[in-house]
Amino acid sequence: MEYILLKKNLHLPRRFSRSVFKGKQVTRTMAGKPKLHYFNGRGRMETIKWLLAAAGVEFEEQYIESKEDLQKLKNDGWLLFQQVPMVEIDGMKLVQTRAILNYIAAKYNLYGKDLKERALIDMYCEGTVDLNEGIMMLPFKPADTREKELMTVLEKASTRYLPVYEKVLKDHGQDFLVGRQLSRADVQLLESILMVEELKADILLKFPLLKAFKVRISNIPTIKKFLQPGSPRKPQMTEKMAAEAIKIFH
Repeated sequence: MEYILLKKNLHLPRRFSRSVFKGKQVTRTMAGKPKLHYFNGRGRMETIKWLLAAAGVEFEEQYIESKEDLQKLKNDGWLLFQQVPMVEIDGMKLVQTRAILNYIAAKYNLYGKDLKERALIDMYCEGTVDLNEGIMMLPFKPADTREKELMTVLEKASTRYLPVYEKVLKDHGQDFLVGRQLSRADVQLLESILMVEELKADILLKFPLLKAFKVRISNIPTIKKFLQPGSPRKPQMTEKMAAEAIKIFH
């Protein structure tokens, strides 16, 4: 196993056929870029983009902009369960978010070194999924209940989820949640942290290890690139964007 040393005790997996390593920027080149089918906004595809970006994989996005676009994918038999996200990768048309994430994580060595590490990664990722779901649903809530829903999400974040990851980092004593190298769990936790901070900027005030984790993981070259303006990362979901999504999917 080869690693690209980014800083002391901070390693990124390197497992691909051709690579470009210029200064501190890592990119992966491939015969055909993965193509992501989803609407032009955050949602369940966002974590998939995060993981591909962290792995240094360039991808294309095919936006679903109308009910007709969605229906065409269904009619063509591309959506196994009649829903997106869907990712074209390695000659497959993968659906179901967890299946897609598992494949990408395994393909690019972001899934731990053994079965025990993989179990921990899965467990930590499920926590971030639960937290993200609550955040993503806020723009879809009725205006008169949204503030109450927001308070509930922030309460859960600060008492149920963030304390767990703070303890994991303390007990593990490493730069990463699992093992000694970057994994899917780290990427998904950073995504969750940034989403929660959009709702409450000082939410990490009582979590110094998570605060340091955020800085550390954000500075991994591929992730740092994804966080720059103009990247495929989508902005915070608005009420208007939620309404557009409803028109397409309902």
